[in-house]
Amino acid sequence: MEYIQVPDMNDSFSRVVLCRREYLIRFLYNGEYDYWSFGVYDTDRNILLQQRKIVPLSPLTHFDTSVHIPQGIFGCFTNLKRVGRKDFASGNAEFAFIPWEDLKEWRRAHDIIR
Repeated sequence: MEYIQVPDMNDSFSRVVLCRREYLIRFLYNGEYDYWSFGVYDTDRNILLQQRKIVPLSPLTHFDTSVHIPQGIFGCFTNLKRVGRKDFASGNAEFAFIPWEDLKEWRRAHDIIR
């Protein structure tokens, strides 16, 4: 699992390496409706995944099958029902990426334990 820091800004790009490839993640905060969203771009700022609302404890890219985005699931981990403006900065919420390979390993280990 890769934890990705969400900058304490209303609109930002973060450079990340996921699955051995470099991407840009754009984080946007919508002040009118009090929610965060994210999008995935290549290093030339071509959009690979349109802005998605960040919803806690939900697999945000589970049904996305494009080979151009990182192969895994983005998610937000928190005990909150929704993530507000300061929740990433305060540590009340974390944004992460879980590669498919890590999920496969977890499933194999979990099946062995049963």
